Amino acid sequence: MPASEIFIQATETDPDVIARDAVRQAHERLRSGLAELTTSQPLPDAAEPPSVAVVDVCLQEVRRYLATAERSLYAPASGEEETRLLVDALRVGAAAIDAKIDVLAAADAVDAAGLAVTIAAMVDLHLQLEETVLLPALAGLLGVEPSLLAADLRAYLAGEQAELPTVIDVRRIARGGRHPRVLAHYARLAPGEAFVLVNNHDPKPLRREFEAIHSGAFTWEYLQAGPEEWRVRIGRVADNA
Repeated sequence: MPASEIFIQATETDPDVIARDAVRQAHERLRSGLAELTTSQPLPDAAEPPSVAVVDVCLQEVRRYLATAERSLYAPASGEEETRLLVDALRVGAAAIDAKIDVLAAADAVDAAGLAVTIAAMVDLHLQLEETVLLPALAGLLGVEPSLLAADLRAYLAGEQAELPTVIDVRRIARGGRHPRVLAHYARLAPGEAFVLVNNHDPKPLRREFEAIHSGAFTWEYLQAGPEEWRVRIGRVADNA
């Protein structure tokens, strides 16, 4: 293992610990923002009614977090047997929160206050499930990259969109972890996006795995075919393709 990748397990230098801390910071931001809005009393000179502020937070902050969680937490774990059902449950929960936000956006001021409290409770329960069940499970998955997860959550906290690496060089990854890492990276792609895989042999077994799991949904283009290095552009088929 390169010296740059050596870390002390279960300390602040552990990539898994860093990733978990980033997730918890994002969770705390959501919880505190919703709690402040749902428990505050309206002020006579307020620039806007509290219900409008709650709707704004739900439409922007909560939905932005759910989109980040889908890409960073759920997608990499969705193809793993150990976490597939858990991810399905979290996606159902996220969809329920999203639907409730739609109801809130159309509600009058009287109903909005109660809906906001309901949404805050749903979000809190959802985040608890991520913290207590999903995060520990992610630590054991070969396809999950803690550094990418942490980068995604830091970008969320900064109000930005994290950029996915465009090149994945698996030559320094242990053989048992290569396919899970590539498949997890593919799961994070939006339709039309792609990355370049770099390997020291023709990744035919990986292509067969893609065919079995993502038949018709991916693109595979050789950019370089040996003799010492193979480069393949792997993409997710665009929606209008």
